[in-house]
Amino acid sequence: MKASDAEILIVPGYTNSGPTHWQTRWEQKLASARRVEQAEWAKPVKEDWVKRLVEEVNASTKPVVLVAHSLGVATAIHAIPHFEKPVAGAFFVAPPDVANSSIRPKHLMTFGPYPRDPLPFPALTIASRNDPFGSYEHADDIANAWGSLLVDAGESGHINAESGHGPWPEGTMVFAQFLAKLKAPDA
Repeated sequence: MKASDAEILIVPGYTNSGPTHWQTRWEQKLASARRVEQAEWAKPVKEDWVKRLVEEVNASTKPVVLVAHSLGVATAIHAIPHFEKPVAGAFFVAPPDVANSSIRPKHLMTFGPYPRDPLPFPALTIASRNDPFGSYEHADDIANAWGSLLVDAGESGHINAESGHGPWPEGTMVFAQFLAKLKAPDA
């Protein structure tokens, strides 16, 4: 699948993705990409975030490819049962452990636990070995439950601008390979 054959939905996490974050850069580079905007980035409410993503997917005119980071991954996973339009695949980066009682801020726990049902579309999950918001073991466990391929990003922090992943060329290459293997789902 080519990027132009899909609607690439950028699904940021808690506090949104700033101007130097790789998601913002990808959104600016990919003509078929758009951000799923949330009314409240700093105090996320699971039901509101899920509803917004469902609205965007269901309004799509092409197959959707989700590009979710952090709390955006949890949002996407909770939204899946409500999608009425086809999703071609999902690219999940740095899924936080939203069931971990030590996560901060605490209200992120309202997005947990993750559903463990196998995903109805191909997915690739990228996780770091030193992500302060979720262990690699947790990411391995949920990716396995979902049937998602897991990519080990080594010691990459939260894979965001603060951990040095502004342009994130390695991520761009992995995403391009993932996208190339996707097939348009049956409507």
